[in-house]
Amino acid sequence: MNHKHLELLLVRQMPYGKYKGYLIADLPGQYLNWYARVGFPPGEIGQSLALMQELDHNGLSSLLDPLRRR
Repeated sequence: MNHKHLELLLVRQMPYGKYKGYLIADLPGQYLNWYARVGFPPGEIGQSLALMQELDHNGLSSLLDPLRRR
């Protein structure tokens, strides 16, 4: 994980589904956990969702706070 991956969470929007248009960083934990159970989609969106789920699950979402302030 590097800062570029974290920055993507704050600019990339969910392209489809119930939370279409939401930033990946703002998706609710239960939605991220659902993807962890059923499988993340392929490609960059899936990688971003998996990273955000890891951060959320481990209580590390605050790592994004300094990036949000920019």
